[in-house]
Amino acid sequence: MLMIFRRFAAVVIVAIAATLTAKGSYNDILKVRSANRGIAALRSMNDGEHYTVLSKNAIIRRSYSDKKCCDTLFTSPVAIADYTLSPDENMLLVPQASTITPIYRHSYTADYLLLGSGKRLECFQAVRDITFSADNKHIAYSKGNNLYLYNIASKTTTAITDDGCWNKIINGTSDWVYEEEYGFTRAYAFSADGSKIAYLRFDESAVPTFEMMRFDNTLYNHAYSFKYPKAGDKNSDVELYLYDIQRNSRTKIDVGSNTDQYIFNVAFTPANKLYFYRVNRLQNCFEVVMCNDTGEQKVIYTETSPRYVERPNSSTITFIDGERFIVKEETTTGWMHLYLHSTAKGRLNAITSGRWEVVSLVGHNGKNIYYTSTERSPLNRDLYAARLNGKSRQLLTPEGGYNTIAPSAGMKYYIRTFSNSQTPNIITVNRADGTTIDTLADRRKAVAAAGRLAKKEFRQFITERGDTLNYYLQLPNNYDPAKVYPVLLTQYSGPGSQSVANRWGADWEDALSRHGYIVACCDGRGTGYRGEEFKKCTYADLGRREYEDQISFARYLATLPYIDRSRIGIYGWSYGGFMALNCALHGEGLFKMAIAVAPVTSWRYYDTIYTEIYNGLPQDNPAGYDDNSPLSHAHKLSSRTRLLIIHGTADDNVHFQNSMEMCHRLNAAGKQYDMMVYPDQNHSMRPSATSLVRQKMVDYTLDNL
Repeated sequence: MLMIFRRFAAVVIVAIAATLTAKGSYNDILKVRSANRGIAALRSMNDGEHYTVLSKNAIIRRSYSDKKCCDTLFTSPVAIADYTLSPDENMLLVPQASTITPIYRHSYTADYLLLGSGKRLECFQAVRDITFSADNKHIAYSKGNNLYLYNIASKTTTAITDDGCWNKIINGTSDWVYEEEYGFTRAYAFSADGSKIAYLRFDESAVPTFEMMRFDNTLYNHAYSFKYPKAGDKNSDVELYLYDIQRNSRTKIDVGSNTDQYIFNVAFTPANKLYFYRVNRLQNCFEVVMCNDTGEQKVIYTETSPRYVERPNSSTITFIDGERFIVKEETTTGWMHLYLHSTAKGRLNAITSGRWEVVSLVGHNGKNIYYTSTERSPLNRDLYAARLNGKSRQLLTPEGGYNTIAPSAGMKYYIRTFSNSQTPNIITVNRADGTTIDTLADRRKAVAAAGRLAKKEFRQFITERGDTLNYYLQLPNNYDPAKVYPVLLTQYSGPGSQSVANRWGADWEDALSRHGYIVACCDGRGTGYRGEEFKKCTYADLGRREYEDQISFARYLATLPYIDRSRIGIYGWSYGGFMALNCALHGEGLFKMAIAVAPVTSWRYYDTIYTEIYNGLPQDNPAGYDDNSPLSHAHKLSSRTRLLIIHGTADDNVHFQNSMEMCHRLNAAGKQYDMMVYPDQNHSMRPSATSLVRQKMVDYTLDNL
């Protein structure tokens, strides 16, 4: 859910920010953020010795081990935003940036160019989810909810499906809720030998339709209709098919008799066997099902929980050969760890263990695996290497901080992006043993030249209920401990999230530090990387423990001698907006100001996958949906609390309905509040209001806190 990032965001933000002038200077913060850029569209090549990057409209090849080795693989005749190399690396697919048309937050159509042999080979117009077959012979793509196959040699196209229809049938791409919550749009996969395609078919005919009003500077505005299953409602019926390319025939794969379930992550093992994920409606049982060539099926992995199994994704299991695979799971010990499994024998051994969590499996080379974890601190991300039996474990990033790793094929090298709260990005090329070969970028000088940010201090406090919580304080520039300062609490607080982390970052709150404000952030109960019990204790009661902890944090800050207890504010976006509202309503005047952006105001209004995993079905748990809803407590808003609600009318994720219903309740209770509406902007306030919103929040805070 509820992440406010998107492809191409930096370009849009900087372009809009250039037009802004205001007393809070969010534009200045954007300059600092832009100076901390990473490396665009980095990909490892097949040989594991080279990698590619995007530079303007060219794909550049570089060597991991020899920084002098650099050449141009492809040059595009049009502006491009991304690229896909063919498996043999002799062809290239690029979307033309000027043709990109968003569908939802992650999906879009575009005109794709096929380049090869130094020339343009083909153009696929207004398509999506396009990719090459493993044998370099075909390209598959989706258009108009149907799946198509293009033969590169003969330049002919075959329609794999023909029943696709908007708001009814989808072939080869995901529906809205799968896209948003399971994080994928391409719902098909080529077999390892390129001879077959497995794809999902979504029948969303019976899913309720949501209408979202569009304005778009037209004389008569219109409603945009799409299928959106809200908690407790009907989901798409999902079927799995296997298409044989040579025979031009398809076979329906048995996914089980239960139609009220989730089927996703369709893929093939290195041994060319089809497998898929299956999750029940309550999301407390997760299975990996493998299909043999004979049509027989076998469940090769099962995970259950009395509450819920953390939402699986493509990295939950990783095949390392035709039989063995690694699973990342938390239900065995209560901490997220890695386990080696066999398709024939089941679990073989634990690879990691301890009261800390594996964050990601970075790569493997057949003997060693490489992973990032929180072993030294839940605030850090360190890289480790270990044998498949868990022995010979080695820390490869002794500096600490936050490390993001881009591995080479075969894990002979990796590119590391390091930062901590005081150090912007340092990007290096490293050998698998951790040795640094080259520094690709060091953003410290550029960031310092763009402007200094306030320092963060990481601390802990114990609530009146006895829970130890992590937080940080960002003290204002020219801080004087003899003075008192207003403080803004910034938080997200959603299940499994983390806002208090030892990494470099900058956002609108940093502008406040230049105006004499303290910025504070606390990860309460329900957030991630502190074990399963800490995270899942909010199950079936979503919101209550979270707002209790934020209110406890505010009360604790009010006891500190340098905090002005009469000037405490809180802000949040999406789930954080839900929290900001609840804190304003339950805080009994503790908060002088609250800003809620795109807030959920009732979990009855949000989608099935996200809501039901944490709160169960509303039919079974009505109190969990209603007791903690801000709608139920609008009458509690203190006359001392200045409240600002912000929402975009084209938010297909957290619908504008949420804020409108909140206004209904506040109006009925006779409460005063402020509101800022951004027409035709989505959940991330795109396409054009990302910076305007943040500048508004800076100004509102300076005026009201």
